[in-house]
Formats: sequence, structure tokens, C-alpha cells
Amino acid sequence: MMRLFPHFLAIFWFLLVPVSHTVAGDEADLYWPQWRGPLGTGVAPYGTPPIEWSETKNIRWVTPLPGSGHSTPITWDNRIFVTTSVPFGDSVEPVYNRAPGAHDNYPVSQGHEFVVLAISRDDGEILWQRTVRKEFPHEGGHYTGSLASNSPVTDGEHLYAFFGSRGLFCLDMEGNPIWEKDLGRMQTLHAHGEGSSPVLHGDKLIINWDHEGDSFLVALNKHTGKQIWKVPRDEITSWSTPLIVEHAGKPQVIVSATMRVRGYDLATGTLIWECGGLTSNVVSSPVAADGMVYVASSYGKQAMLAIRLEGAKGDITGTGQVAWTLKKHTPYVPSPLLYENRLYFLRHLQGILTCLNAKTGEKLYGPHRLEGMYDVFSSPVAAAGRVYITDQNGTTLVIKHGDVPEILARNHLNDSFSASPAVAGNDLYLRGSSLYCISED
Repeated sequence: MMRLFPHFLAIFWFLLVPVSHTVAGDEADLYWPQWRGPLGTGVAPYGTPPIEWSETKNIRWVTPLPGSGHSTPITWDNRIFVTTSVPFGDSVEPVYNRAPGAHDNYPVSQGHEFVVLAISRDDGEILWQRTVRKEFPHEGGHYTGSLASNSPVTDGEHLYAFFGSRGLFCLDMEGNPIWEKDLGRMQTLHAHGEGSSPVLHGDKLIINWDHEGDSFLVALNKHTGKQIWKVPRDEITSWSTPLIVEHAGKPQVIVSATMRVRGYDLATGTLIWECGGLTSNVVSSPVAADGMVYVASSYGKQAMLAIRLEGAKGDITGTGQVAWTLKKHTPYVPSPLLYENRLYFLRHLQGILTCLNAKTGEKLYGPHRLEGMYDVFSSPVAAAGRVYITDQNGTTLVIKHGDVPEILARNHLNDSFSASPAVAGNDLYLRGSSLYCISED
């Protein structure tokens, strides 16, 4: 009988929170089906990963990965899925495709294989490796990015791997191709690269395609890849991933970008509401719960908005639908973490943490400098009353979930991490040049 209560509680919880693909009950221990986890908030509701680890402690296995990529690993049952790009052929004269004002870009000098991997959760063995496309990319990217930054998503029946300009690929769980879709070629701002990930809800697969050309949001039938609807967007390049929220019995797609944050009817693509107030170069993705949506940016200037979905229609900029705003210490690349009624976020790319009461915007603590944390590109995750923050230098801080920033552990691995962590059961997965399974088992 004791196991029935957490199972019922999980079902009730999943009815309240926004989820692109939900897993009910204790089974949530095994699943991280999209880049922000089963709740779309960065939280593993039943995960119990370790607090401490090192190269010689609480490492179940380490699997070197071919090529490179910053996409987050996802899990389903006993498998982990990872995307990567692998150079091939001789180097040629680099192609920069550098736009005016661009800086810190890397050139394209080789062809690349765009690859999907399935890895055993038990021992880290690569179970299958599927090359879905081989080509010479039409533009380079920023040195902090990669050609495999879009995270995959799965419903347990099929795996959807998105490589942006290289295409969208539906595979079965054994890596066999089902269908593929070419959505065109992105021309990203300053050739900084691509990064928005696909999301699933019911039979629909949603892709955000914001770039320096004709931007759009599209819904595809997940079984066939056929277009259900497509709506144009008055937007420049953004890198945020859409969020699907069920409100008042109807799902809507929320997309955060430079000109507007917008909510669309999932069934038809019809615009429901829009709100200005963010800045350019939007990377951070929305999070939501209890009828509230939280969006942020930090390029040029800083902004965070808390938006009430109840009554949100038309242009709500500057209205009472915006519950509160913040203009300091907001995140740039890392997305916020929404854990129970606390909103955690980092200042720009720095190890400076703030925690707010999500409903009221009241500051619980911060900006609090996390000593020894630098260049944070991955988004924080949470499990078992703890918050996990990983930087590019291989350090992960474990912080107690609460109203004061209590550091529980400082852990270091000899790798560099830009991909966001994934949590499944007792395991935490960190993806750098290798994939680490961190576990006390």
C-alpha cells in the first residue's frame, strides 16, 4: 500500500505541471525523455543521484564518445540516447561564413557525420550507432557551440533526433530509420550555430525555427513527419526550446524569443497571447508550473518575466498578466530551474546563483557567488532535495534545496561539460568528451 501513495501523488503532480512527454508514477525513476527532464522544469521527481563523486568515487562507468556535441543525453528504460557530429575526410580550406560583426566563430573545414548513439545504462556499452546524414555544413558556429547541440526526444516508441539544418530524423528504438524531414537551411545570427530542441505532446512534434531568414513554428505528425500546421514568426535567431503547457484543459506551445514571448494553441497554431520585454539572443528556455510561465534573457540587458496564463489573450505587455519582473542577475544560456515553488537561476554565464519565490518574485537569496564556478553553459537540474550545477571546467556543485545556499559537495571530473545533466533513478549523467554515469550502485 505504501507504494500506491507515491504513484498517485506522481499522477496528480503530472496533471499540474507542463510536460511535453510525461511518465507516471515510480516509473519516472527511469526516464529523462527530453533535455529538461520529465517535467520540463529540470527536476527529476524521484531521482536519487549521488551527492559526492570524483574520477575514483561513485563512477559506475565512463564511455568515450565519438566526435563532439553539446546535446543533453536522454534516457528511456535501460538505454541512453546521445547525438554527436563526427568529422570525416581531409581538411579543406576553412569556410567561415562570417557575418559582419561576428566574432569568436569556428570555421568549417571538414565534412561531418551526424550520428545517434544508444548506450546501455548498465555498463556504458554502445548498443548501436546510426549515421543519419553526412555533409559539409553550410556555416560554422561559435566556439562555445557545436554541430550537435539540439537534444533528442523520445516517447518510448520512437526516437526523434534533430540536427537543425541537417534534418529531423525519426528512428525506432533499435536505430532503424522510420522517416526524415528536411526543414531547410538556417542562417543564424553571426553564424553562431543552432540549438533549439524538438518537443513532443500527444501525436504532435513541435520545432521552433527562428533564424535570420523566414522564421516559423511547425507541428508535425510524429508517426509520419507530415506537417499539421506551420505559422510564420516575426523573429530573428533564437536558441530556446519550446515548452508545452496544459492550461484550462488545452495545451499551448510557449516560445521565448527576442521580439515576443508567445503562446500558441497546440491544436491549430493560432496565436493566443504575446508579451514583449526580453532582450536579443534568447537562449534560455521557459519553465512553468501552477499556471505561471517564467522566461529570461541576458544579452545587452537583463530581463526575467513571470506571466500568468489565466486570462492571457492578445498583447499582454505591461499588463497585470505579468505577475512580476526582474532586471538584474538573469540567465543567458543556462535555463532556470523550477523546483517546487523556488526558481533558481544563474547570472549570465557566471557561477552567481539567485533563488526566488516563484509565485511572488520575492528573493530568498542571491546573487550568491559560487566559489570556483566559472563559465556555466549547462542548465541546473534537481533531485532528492538537491540542486546540481555543472560548469565547463568539470566542476559540479551540489546545493541543498532551500532558502539558504548550503553547499553539500564540490565534485570535479577531468572533462569539460556544456551539455545539461540528465538524471534517471540513482544515476546522474554528464556528457563531455565522454559520457559519465555517476552512481552509488
